Amino acid sequence: MPIIVGIISQKYLLVGVTMDKNLIMQILSDWNFWKKDLPCGIGREGYIEKLKTLMPTGQIIVITGPRRAGKSFVMRQLVHKLISGVVQRENILMINFEDPRFENLDAGLLQRIYETYLEYLRPSSKPYIFLDEVQEVEDWEKWVRTAHELNKATIILSGSNAKLLSRELSTLLTGRHIDLSVFPLSFAEYLFFNEIDISGPLDLVDKKIELSRAINDFLEFGSFPLTVISDEKKEILLSYYDDVINKDLIRRFKVRKPADLKALARFYLSNTSSLVTFNSIEKFLKVSADTIDKFSGYLEEAYLIFLTKRFSFKVKEQEKSPRKVYVVDTGLANIVGFKSSPNKGRLAETVVFLELARMRAKGPEIEIYYWKDERHKEVDFVIMSGSKVSSLIQVCWDVQAPETKNRELKALLKAMNEFHLNEGIVISEDYEAIEDYEGKKIIFIPLYKWLLKHQLPA
Repeated sequence: MPIIVGIISQKYLLVGVTMDKNLIMQILSDWNFWKKDLPCGIGREGYIEKLKTLMPTGQIIVITGPRRAGKSFVMRQLVHKLISGVVQRENILMINFEDPRFENLDAGLLQRIYETYLEYLRPSSKPYIFLDEVQEVEDWEKWVRTAHELNKATIILSGSNAKLLSRELSTLLTGRHIDLSVFPLSFAEYLFFNEIDISGPLDLVDKKIELSRAINDFLEFGSFPLTVISDEKKEILLSYYDDVINKDLIRRFKVRKPADLKALARFYLSNTSSLVTFNSIEKFLKVSADTIDKFSGYLEEAYLIFLTKRFSFKVKEQEKSPRKVYVVDTGLANIVGFKSSPNKGRLAETVVFLELARMRAKGPEIEIYYWKDERHKEVDFVIMSGSKVSSLIQVCWDVQAPETKNRELKALLKAMNEFHLNEGIVISEDYEAIEDYEGKKIIFIPLYKWLLKHQLPA
């Protein structure tokens, strides 16, 4: 016989099983700072400072990003900051919904956990509630909305699915939430995790060899936090990939043809920084274009890939043109993707895209496109700020090869003329110069310097 459980709004919800309070407290005690400190990993101060500025808004804070990008540790680090200040430990509740001891994950269980916490901890003020991997909970958004509307808690939640930023939240939490995207490590964070101190421009000169070695490792193994500090990089990356495919995609979306989904995922991981169309993939994989369209959406929602549009002021032309695919981590591309040899140019372009995506997450007015003309001249990145094209970026790993340099510059200069820009950027392995072409300035900059230039003191 079902048991009736009250929820915050005084409405009622039927659930089949009521979880034992003692078991709930046992699980919660393992994930909270009530009686002990928990490991917080290496600090990611940029995210913590951003969260500290968001919390006074009174909105629900939504932390999203790829699985294993570090969302849980960012949340822990924020909790540690709070209890290091004026917040008492018992006023913070953290729930990890990937703990297998939780069963029947729905709003009824969430309410049961909340009531058990209030009964046992008796918080002295409005609590902070951290809901980690909340997408695992059925109807979580209804509970969160009600708790927020009744001002019962300051709510911070995380999830490994981009739907948290789209359909689910746009319909149910409109005007009630603020978003923060957590990515795998930036190159500056990667250096910090590896204890390579770059505190100013002089270090870029003094530690050039060390930085060159670091950027090559960054391209080869990617930047998921655990892979950066572990020797078992391949095993960890394969485990991450398996979790994304099986937990975030096949199980969540009830995929009936998992082999087709896996084939498409591997195709994208093998072709990062490439132009693709669903029709061309259909011919290659022997999977219908409609299925590829649907599965591509799933892969984007799980943050495994990003599909970028061709720049055009005509929306119809944007939609009809091929997309450019980028994967979330170059380590995954190298380990899971099929290739005969590493293509550092494509990996470097992927790293540049991911850095631009980090910038876009901080400033939503930024949009990222590629450019291509009718003669197939191509520029890798068109950056729009507001309604204007503000920057053009070409990635050319071996820019000193005359034929390659000439081809890349022709495309860049053509685009600069089209957008009335007097300056363009070429990112390469190690070439650095400022050159004048037809009265226009081309800035050549090594990849590691471009990645660091916004993050170092002047």
